[in-house]
Amino acid sequence: MFRLALKNFSAVKAIRPSPIITKSAWALAQTQQQRLPFQFSARCYSHAPPLTQELVEERILEILEGYDKVNKSVKIGPETDFSRDLGLDSLDIVEVVMAIEEEFSIGIPDEEADKIRTFKDATELIINNPHAV
Repeated sequence: MFRLALKNFSAVKAIRPSPIITKSAWALAQTQQQRLPFQFSARCYSHAPPLTQELVEERILEILEGYDKVNKSVKIGPETDFSRDLGLDSLDIVEVVMAIEEEFSIGIPDEEADKIRTFKDATELIINNPHAV
């Protein structure tokens, strides 16, 4: 009977945190905060290289060539139609538009995204978007 009581008592002691440890941890955290040098938050923006027609075409071409459902036998040019020439259905075109949005860090409204049918449409949309990077 004594062993059982001793076992239960020691288990409770081991679980309960000591107020000395808690107080010293709090004091340590306070002193560490005071020792940190003064820091301020600032956002720094850098200027990306300007988007040229060639650069936009190259990046969109990389997206299309990396997409596995694109017909690889077709040479992609400005008048290449996504559905007729490349064999993409409407969901595939949506995925390509989403990849373009991610590549250029922009959001394309649905009304404008529905108008993208050719390679030229996509490049013109990116060139005319002032937020494209």
